[in-house]
Amino acid sequence: MSESLQSLFFKFLKFGVVGFSGLVLDFGLTFLAKEVLRWNKYVANSLGFAVASSSNYYLNRVWTFHSADPEIGWQFSKFLVVALAGLLLNNLVIYLLTERFRFNFYIAKFCAIVLVFFWNFSINYLYTFTQ
Repeated sequence: MSESLQSLFFKFLKFGVVGFSGLVLDFGLTFLAKEVLRWNKYVANSLGFAVASSSNYYLNRVWTFHSADPEIGWQFSKFLVVALAGLLLNNLVIYLLTERFRFNFYIAKFCAIVLVFFWNFSINYLYTFTQ
């Protein structure tokens, strides 16, 4: 059965709301680790990204996609594979924008988050939360 365009649009909006909560969590933890704890910027970025991804999984499973898949371990594993690919893409964009194009770290991080948002929605919609 084909999903309506309206339903897909609302899932995309919900994914965006969840993503925004993840963005706040991600930036907050990244700032704390990088600026306060003086961690390496890529390690700090990875921490923020990992915690936000875990939070996003739960919220997307329950609210965005209303998943009742009993194989939660398998589904979470798929989500983590998508998130890890997104993390690699995220760090690559940050590297290119900061090291090659001399962007401010946080502007580069924001650009990376926007790009990875589209990646994450598409792959999670098509792969992670399908039954």
